[in-house]
Amino acid sequence: MASSEPPRKLVEAALLLVGRVHKGNSDAALAAEQELAAHWRTGSPECQAALETAERLWASTDGSHLQANVPPPSRQDSRRARRNTLGLLSLGGLTAVLWGGGRWAWQRPVFEQELQTAHAQQRDLSLPDGSELSLAPNTHTRIAIYRDRREVQLLRGEMRFRVAPDTDRPFSVTTDWGGVRVLGTVFSVSVREQQMRVAVAEGRVAVWPAERPGAAVDMKAAPPVTLTAGDAIAADQRGLGPRLQVPADSVGAWRSGWLVFHNTPLDEVLDQWNDYLARPLRLGSHPQLRQLRLSGSFPLRQPQAFLTGLPDMLPVRVLRNGAGDVSVELR
Repeated sequence: MASSEPPRKLVEAALLLVGRVHKGNSDAALAAEQELAAHWRTGSPECQAALETAERLWASTDGSHLQANVPPPSRQDSRRARRNTLGLLSLGGLTAVLWGGGRWAWQRPVFEQELQTAHAQQRDLSLPDGSELSLAPNTHTRIAIYRDRREVQLLRGEMRFRVAPDTDRPFSVTTDWGGVRVLGTVFSVSVREQQMRVAVAEGRVAVWPAERPGAAVDMKAAPPVTLTAGDAIAADQRGLGPRLQVPADSVGAWRSGWLVFHNTPLDEVLDQWNDYLARPLRLGSHPQLRQLRLSGSFPLRQPQAFLTGLPDMLPVRVLRNGAGDVSVELR
């Protein structure tokens, strides 16, 4: 008499471990393999049967073993195959069909969301894993949480992240200019002026530049730089810039109503202000204006105070026309 099928919950637990071995990061894969060796491969007959079923289901959804050309069956063979298939389903094969998408299900996100903020709009979001995200104005992002990883694609704007620790699911952020990966930390990433900027408030963040704008980032390779609290760096089409030092409490300061700049190009300074202003500030055409850099902290609610003090900090003048438009010109 044929042995009964292993309990569904046991197979699901084994399938989760098999998925981590094949698709998890190196630490998660090693831990899963150790657990399989210690408790499943040499465990009770029921556990061994569940593991065998899980491995068979995983392998059955791997298309690499399928033949490219299979001759069509005869009509008689087709009828016989259909009868056999119906018989299998009636005897419990339906359960195997439901589990047969194990590999596909593993690779699908368990949570995904796309967000965009409007002009002058900020937004906070709590993820199912406990991570907290904040979006600055004019930000566009896509978020996906998988069983073995957490991914954010930042298309435009700036975000601050407080990442919940999870060694089985590393957290990564990718942009057209590079990517970062962490396990649990607080940091920000921005995409402006054809570059990515990363700043860290807590923990450690690994950073990779893209080989070219828009190219996929290979975050399996050793990271060229790892940032700690108070570090910042930029990446553009030329690669990574120098490591900079910033106050850790300034990372994502816009959440508290402040714009904080550290040796920031003047055109980027005005761009950040323009995220909040009804009438955008315009930078003049003189090429030297783009060479000017600014450091300082400014309250978002007082843009006029910023404009009044700007000529005292840089060799510029602030001009207003009859329509109320403001431009910053070289003095």
